[in-house]
Amino acid sequence: MDLLSPLGVSLLALAAIGAGIINTVVGSGSLITFPTLLALGVPPVNANVANTVGLAIGNVGGVVGYRRELVGTRRILLPLIAVTIVGAVAGALALLALPASAFRLVAPALIIVGCILVAIQPILNRRASQEAGRPPLAPAWLRMPLTLLTGAYGGYFGAAQGVLIVGILDLTMREDLQRINAIKNVLQTVAGWVATIVFVLHMALPWVSIGIIAVGSLLGSAIGSVIGRRLPAWLLRTAIIVIGAIAVVFLLA
Repeated sequence: MDLLSPLGVSLLALAAIGAGIINTVVGSGSLITFPTLLALGVPPVNANVANTVGLAIGNVGGVVGYRRELVGTRRILLPLIAVTIVGAVAGALALLALPASAFRLVAPALIIVGCILVAIQPILNRRASQEAGRPPLAPAWLRMPLTLLTGAYGGYFGAAQGVLIVGILDLTMREDLQRINAIKNVLQTVAGWVATIVFVLHMALPWVSIGIIAVGSLLGSAIGSVIGRRLPAWLLRTAIIVIGAIAVVFLLA
């Protein structure tokens, strides 16, 4: 199927809207748009770049939508942004430096990990939804190095990066789920924008795909900020896992 055909544009736009909603609410929208790009014939590395850049633009809507939950988080957030930037630069440079064949080998494993994380997120959410002030399961000093790794993951691939961030913050912080989700939106957006800058400086970008994903995911993030909490979580989770499995099949075919 041709990406530039009316059907191709429509499918990618719908996938981007869905990804925007999911990224705002759950944090794994890449597992929707990336397989769609593969199905439309986009090579894996180009699909990953278009996905990262397009969703980085769309994720801004999620940050704005959760701005009230970010009040009072500056002391925690700024150091996490700093290490996310460092990690994202390293991850994006690794994507550009390694051969495309390496990405084709690594991407299926990353998608499988992402799907597993999406599947177990209810366990994380049940703990995070408890009242603030609960004792963290892991020492706070782990938050910075683990966030550095999620930044690198976001710069290299990024599928389900938000789920990883939620898990790390839940293990190492005393905050409720909504504040954790707001911080997650900021960090995954920062990683995407840092990777975008690296890509712009080093390669020609697939702007058509990026534009479709950016517009669709911006609309989706606005929807997610307003009604996302009312959508059945099991439905979103099931869709992500199924589409992630399809992506693995595409990459291994």
